[in-house]
Amino acid sequence: MKTKHLLTTLTAAAAALPLSALAHVGADGGGHHNFLDSLTHAFAHPFTGADHLAAMLAVGAWSALTVTPAWRAPAAFVALLVAGALAGFAGLWVPGVEPMIAASVLVLGLLVAVQKKMPWVLAAALAGVFAFFHGAAHGFELAGDTGWAAVGALTGIALGSGLLHVCGMVLGKAVMQRHQWAAKLGGGATAALGAFMLTKLA
Repeated sequence: MKTKHLLTTLTAAAAALPLSALAHVGADGGGHHNFLDSLTHAFAHPFTGADHLAAMLAVGAWSALTVTPAWRAPAAFVALLVAGALAGFAGLWVPGVEPMIAASVLVLGLLVAVQKKMPWVLAAALAGVFAFFHGAAHGFELAGDTGWAAVGALTGIALGSGLLHVCGMVLGKAVMQRHQWAAKLGGGATAALGAFMLTKLA
C-alpha cells in the first residue's frame, strides 16, 4: 500500500510541474567539444524544459494505457527525435518548431486524459511527427557539436528521452491504470501546459 501511495503522490507532483523552464530554440550554444561532455549534457537536456519533459512522459503513459504493444510509439518517438536532431545539427531550419512542440504537449495530454485508443501504427506515426519537432529544437540548441561530440549529443538525447518514456510507461501501468483520476489529472495538467504555451506564442 505504501508503494501505491508513493506512486500516486509522484503522479500528482508530476502533474503539478511548473509552467516555466520551457525549452526554446537557440537557448544553448552547443560546442561541448568531447563525447562524454556532450553525452551527459544532452542526456540531461530533455529534463530541463517542462514542455519536453511533459510530452515524453505523456507518450510513455499514453502508450502504457492504450497502445499494444506499448513500446512501439515511444520507440518511434526516439527514432524521429534523433532524425529531427540531425536536421537541427545540419542547420536545417524546420518551420513551426515551437508551435508544434506546444501542440504536441496539448494533444498528448488530452490523449492521456481520455485514454484514447488507436492502432499502434497510427500511434507511432503521431508520436513520430511530434518527436521530429522536439528533435529539431534539441538539435538547434546543441548545434556546434561535431564529430564524436555530435555522436555523444545524439546518444544522450536518445537515452534521456528513452528514460522519460520508460518513466511515463511505469506511471501509466502502475498508477494511471488503477487510478483513473490520476490519468485525468496528469493528462489534463499536461494539456493545460500545452494550451498555455500556445497562448504565449499567439
